[in-house]
Amino acid sequence: MADTSAKARIDDLRERLNFHNYRYHVLDSPLIGDSDYDSILVELRQLEAFNPDLVTPDSPTQRVGAPPSPEFNEVQHPQPMLSLGNAFGDEDLAVWHKRVSGLLEIDNFAMVCEPKIDGLAIALTYENGKLVRGATRGDGLRGEDVTANIRTIKAVPLALRPSKNIPPRIEVRGEVYMPRDAFAQLNEARAERGEQLMANPRNGAAGSLRQLDSNITAQRRLDIWVYALGWIEGGSTPDTHTEVMSWLRDLGFRVNPELRRVESLESVSDYHSEWGESRFHRNYQTDGVVIKIDRLDYQRHLGIVGREPRWAIAYKFPAEQAITKLLKIEVNVGRTGALNPYAVLDPIPVAGVTIQHATLHNEEDIRRKDIREGDYVIIERAGEVIPRVIGPVVDRRTSAQIPFQMPALCPFCETPVVHEEGEAAHRCINSRCPAQQYERIRHFVSKAGMDIDGLGEKLVSLLLEQRLIADFPDIYKLTVEKLIGMERMGEKSAANLMFAIEQSKQRGLSSVIAALGILHVGGETAALLARRFGSVPRLMDVTKGELQAILGIGPIVAQSIVEHYQNEGNRLIITELAEVGVTLQAAIIPESDTLQLFDGFRFVVTGRLQGFTRSEAEGFIKERGGQVTGSVSKKTSYVVVGEEPGAKADDARRLEIPTLTEQELRVLGQEH
Repeated sequence: MADTSAKARIDDLRERLNFHNYRYHVLDSPLIGDSDYDSILVELRQLEAFNPDLVTPDSPTQRVGAPPSPEFNEVQHPQPMLSLGNAFGDEDLAVWHKRVSGLLEIDNFAMVCEPKIDGLAIALTYENGKLVRGATRGDGLRGEDVTANIRTIKAVPLALRPSKNIPPRIEVRGEVYMPRDAFAQLNEARAERGEQLMANPRNGAAGSLRQLDSNITAQRRLDIWVYALGWIEGGSTPDTHTEVMSWLRDLGFRVNPELRRVESLESVSDYHSEWGESRFHRNYQTDGVVIKIDRLDYQRHLGIVGREPRWAIAYKFPAEQAITKLLKIEVNVGRTGALNPYAVLDPIPVAGVTIQHATLHNEEDIRRKDIREGDYVIIERAGEVIPRVIGPVVDRRTSAQIPFQMPALCPFCETPVVHEEGEAAHRCINSRCPAQQYERIRHFVSKAGMDIDGLGEKLVSLLLEQRLIADFPDIYKLTVEKLIGMERMGEKSAANLMFAIEQSKQRGLSSVIAALGILHVGGETAALLARRFGSVPRLMDVTKGELQAILGIGPIVAQSIVEHYQNEGNRLIITELAEVGVTLQAAIIPESDTLQLFDGFRFVVTGRLQGFTRSEAEGFIKERGGQVTGSVSKKTSYVVVGEEPGAKADDARRLEIPTLTEQELRVLGQEH
């Protein structure tokens, strides 16, 4: 048993080390030299060695690493880690700003600019002020538990700084990166050992953080910038992103001092230009600037589309370019029948990745740029991610180059290709085209659709080749006996796949609608349709006018839905899906008279309610056809006010918007 004097000394040394870590890594303002810091750390290690029962996971001595792990455990993110939409110029940025202005119904709003760090997104979870988990972004929904490796990063606080406002549970998000000088040192050491060099600092950071032996991670100099609050339990947060970041800095997190609050697009553009010129002189790699709406209630109101928040965008720097030979222009066919040309290239490294294929968009784009087979072309990774062909190097052209012609017949089924006037895309109209079948089924089983785990691209292709499936309903007619014997498919794998297929039957109405692959209907529109009509059979017979009456659905989407179900083959698929047991209706089918109660009304809910949770109140409104928004505007019909309502109630009074108590909302929902 350790004596009290040893414990008091250990606590004092830990407090001093945490303080000096904060001064050095967060404030960039050290008060002591490395030798003084090391002497404190050595004393702490000695005391802990003599008192092992006093060693705790949040001690500064525990950053040195842990024994190798056999594998990383999967982590389910309580709140998805979203990806950002991209802007590649002032015009793209202006389009985003205009869209946000329209949704907020205001012209001016504050934004926050910060460098977009080219590293690895991380979620840090703290309980009672102590770090309990570090997880990678993964696919946004699921990541990997890399807590042991995260603990080796000195800028990550193992314990939050004392504060009156430390919540019981909190998740903070940031970008782990490898500084440029650390990356150079790492590659020099690898070169001396005859090992393959890392392609870029981002790869260096990712490779270091995903080491199974955290002792190796500890030997590599990783750092972090925290950029957002993920979620919080049992506490309150400030009202703006700027205030949140200041709060996180006070708790001990490393927040980039280059974060800047701005009021106009001109200021955003200036910030982007400044960073575009200075980014190569920084000790960390950036690939753009992130712009976020400052007010958090505006962020909640704007929400997300797909996996991208509407309230933020990444304004990318000009991409790295290279020149290579365009060997051939090939064409593939998407799930809606669109013919998509792409370039087959003489392989060349661009921004750390070897590029062999690049997008060419459509025939009109190819002709406008005058791109020909055999040309030397300029390649860039748009946003340093998606390879694309910028244009030809005309000075290197000879008479051997061949202008491109879109094929008259589908390259997969030889059906005549149709090009409707006014449309950029050429289409194969054969719904049984094998390329379309593959793409449609691949979409149907994907996470954006029915999310059938284990049914990936290769298996879909193999099932089609062996004629075990031809369309969506056939997936549900598979058996273990049919699957056994296929490549890499044993009895256990087959049984697991059949379980996943069976589970997907109850995936939910919006997932089914999104999975069907209706042109222009993605996840967000599918949710609107599910909420409004309650079943696929009901959706099949709606009119264009009924569809356009839904806020968020325009004439093009409405026409596409109507045309989809005018096709008898598509209607037959719905019948067959019902026969194999796929649920095609919501748990509660909305009745038309109930839906009309709040039809055309916009509500804002603020404050603490007694008989409703917030989500129950919003559900009560939506079930009756109303819309719930996150902020008060002149188009708001009612503001439902509970206890401690905050600024939204003030907005309602200022704009003279009627307010309702919880009881008045219930009465309105019954008697309107």
